[in-house]
Amino acid sequence: MAQMQTQGRLLRDEPLARYTSWRVGGRAERFYIPAGLDDLRDYLRGLPEDEPVYFIGLGSNLLVRDGGVRGSVVLMHNVLTGLSMDGEQVYAEAGVTCAKLARYTARQHRHGAEFMAGIPGTVGGALAMNAGCHGGETWDVVKQVQTIDRRGELHLRNRNEFITGYRHVEFPAGEEWFVAAWFELPAGEASEAEQKIKSLLAKRLATQPLNQPNAGSTFRNPPGDFAARLIEASGLKGYRIGGAQVSEKHANFIVNLGDATADDIERLIAHMQETVQREHGIALQREVRIIGEQV
Repeated sequence: MAQMQTQGRLLRDEPLARYTSWRVGGRAERFYIPAGLDDLRDYLRGLPEDEPVYFIGLGSNLLVRDGGVRGSVVLMHNVLTGLSMDGEQVYAEAGVTCAKLARYTARQHRHGAEFMAGIPGTVGGALAMNAGCHGGETWDVVKQVQTIDRRGELHLRNRNEFITGYRHVEFPAGEEWFVAAWFELPAGEASEAEQKIKSLLAKRLATQPLNQPNAGSTFRNPPGDFAARLIEASGLKGYRIGGAQVSEKHANFIVNLGDATADDIERLIAHMQETVQREHGIALQREVRIIGEQV
């Protein structure tokens, strides 16, 4: 790889388990922590054209295989953290956590982003998968986004340039990643929004295994049903493979009991899909993204 004039931190063979919410996974061939947006542009410009590139935020909704990741992994959490009012819209950069965005919009007397308090990830990840919970979805409140391509070029794109659906986003062009977004939210009482956030977080605490390493919901809900109901009805609650277990608190969550490998989790995901297909005739679609190499 060509010598690059960058200001961020480039780590080689960096263990990715410490950056993922499941706390599993192999090493990244190259792991880059940008010093800012301009530095990220410089880094991408210096990469070979065939270099695989992956962006991660909080590492939720992500399974990194035990064999690690070839190419570059770029960490966005705590890097692009701008958050402000831009006229009547809320501007948030990709490294801002969804929970922080929700609290900020409430303080700004804006309604409609309260649901994001329950998304355990960053704005960049939420945009990439149209993350949602409690009846809200990220792209419901997006007005405009800024993306970066692998040549380091920035693009300003309107919401209608993207095809979005349930946990699904299609890009209008080639390989691009989100670096910022503008959210259009109606004005309202701050106390009302803050109370809604408090209620959503209490519900999340009561129903999800937040005290154990997990990656959020494992599967998308099929039309007219719930993945958790199907998994539980298949007798899988508490089922384990190695150190990975179907949560006894919420059947659509897989938890790391402390010594799980990525392979344990991936095999458990496959077993859940096969069992629900056999018992109910429904093919569960993964919400979790899997990257990297098998050992």
